[in-house]
Amino acid sequence: MTMTQIEHWIGGAAVAASNGAYFDDLNPVDDSVYSRVPAGTAEDVHRAVETAHQAYLQHRDLTAAVREGWIAKAAEIMERDTAKFADVLVDEIGSPIAKAGFETRFAISFLRAAIGVPRRVRGETIPSDTPGRFSMSLRQPVGVVAGITPFNVPLIKGIKQSAMALATGNAFVLLPSEAAPMIADLLAKLWKEAGVPDGLFNVVYGNGAEIGDVLTGHPKVASITFTGSSRVGKHIAEIAARNLKKYTLELGGKSPLVICADADLDKAVNAALFSIFMYQGQVCMGASRIYVERSIFDQFAKAFAAATGRANSGDLRDPTTMLGPIISERQRDRVRRHIDDARSKGAAVLAGGEWSGNSCAATILSGVTAEMTVFEEETFGPVTSLFPFDTLEEALELANNTEYGLSASIFTRDLDKALAFAQRAEAGMVHINAPTLHDEPHVPFGGTKASGFGREGTEADLEIMTEWKWVTIQSATAAAGGH
Repeated sequence: MTMTQIEHWIGGAAVAASNGAYFDDLNPVDDSVYSRVPAGTAEDVHRAVETAHQAYLQHRDLTAAVREGWIAKAAEIMERDTAKFADVLVDEIGSPIAKAGFETRFAISFLRAAIGVPRRVRGETIPSDTPGRFSMSLRQPVGVVAGITPFNVPLIKGIKQSAMALATGNAFVLLPSEAAPMIADLLAKLWKEAGVPDGLFNVVYGNGAEIGDVLTGHPKVASITFTGSSRVGKHIAEIAARNLKKYTLELGGKSPLVICADADLDKAVNAALFSIFMYQGQVCMGASRIYVERSIFDQFAKAFAAATGRANSGDLRDPTTMLGPIISERQRDRVRRHIDDARSKGAAVLAGGEWSGNSCAATILSGVTAEMTVFEEETFGPVTSLFPFDTLEEALELANNTEYGLSASIFTRDLDKALAFAQRAEAGMVHINAPTLHDEPHVPFGGTKASGFGREGTEADLEIMTEWKWVTIQSATAAAGGH
């Protein structure tokens, strides 16, 4: 495979690192060098934000028709270049081709949904208490939006963040995960070809721990949208609060899947398989806790363990491959530690636990207790734990016994049980008779507690991408000195 070198994207052009430093972007299959990437500095961030701000001032009055034209064109280009985007997802972040295909299709779907957003940036007329006064509200862009994206779904998050910023009349500066820079480079070229004016979309690469605060704390960044760990999310919230910036955080999860005795067992097994082993468990909505009603616990455990044979590793371009490599050695160590700690403290390994190269087998644990690291912490790997329960009340108590609250799911034929669970589960998203993994462009996507703040989506993002302005017009006969 030919190694590529990319550069920052600022003002519609490739820009070399200000200090001449670069880092290696590794293919997680064998840790070979996939690309060389500039290690951004504070100077690079300042240049990108200042460029974005000037571009915003120059282009903020463009019509909705112009902005929707960019997004429609971007959808056409991505449709044309689906294979190119999928190839990078496979080679850069270890996506099995089925997951890469899902991600590209979702990104295209989001672009199509976002085409209508520019015409939904609207206000309303407001009754006034003052005679002769015409009162109305406007939604206006905030200016420069900063986006920070993760390695696991870099295309989905990159498209979500940038499309909504551009659709609402803002400029955008992206800081992608160090493990997924090539996707960001493709996005820069996508928006350039789609006709977005130079400077409205910018990318700075580098270590988020070194330059993330420079970006999120920059005085000309008005809004922040972040996907990543809860620890970093809380830090960004502090920066945003100190500087009175708008922000949305989509963070980690420890999502519960509840299976009642009356559930369709085959569907529940299939949902569990997808919910935790899709993209080798490196998904924030992954069902890392599965609660099964005691009367069917053994039956489900046996069927689920047997089903892990379908969660196979292999050639990432084979459509039947479900598990790929864990993204980095640091993350591999985390997965190993969680499994080894559980084993050493008495947990039973019903399936998996082995490694093949950089890939961990689909792993199911039973007998997990609060003393084990995996009980509370997010593993972010193909590892889940099974627990029995006796009543729905107990299942709810167990499901809610976590600092996280991203997604939750229940399998039951009893509508009353399903709705009671949906209302009382402490999660931003609840699915009935479906996996914990779901997303659509227009829904309010996000979590509660340590799983996030705010929501993403073509409707929800209007709250952080725009701000309200109240405008009044006084008629010639209006009373003087109105309030």
